Amino acid sequence: MMTLKEVGIGKTAKVVKLTGEGPVRRRIMDMGITKGVDVFVRKVAPLGDPVEVTVRGYELSLRKADAEMIIVE
Repeated sequence: MMTLKEVGIGKTAKVVKLTGEGPVRRRIMDMGITKGVDVFVRKVAPLGDPVEVTVRGYELSLRKADAEMIIVE
C-alpha cells in the first residue's frame, strides 16, 4: 500500500482509505474520491504540487498534502 502521491504518472490506483479528518477529508470526498474508486494519475507538476488526476471521468487537481492522505493499492 502507498499514498496517491507515490503513484507514477500514467498509472491507475484503487483507493483503499482516506486518512484525513474533518474539512480536509470532506473536501476529498466531495471530489468523488472515496473507498473503492479508481484514480488515474495524469500528470504531476515538477515540484509535486498539484497532482492532476482523473476520477469518475472528471479531471481534478489535488494538492500534494491531500494526495498524501489518500491510501491506494
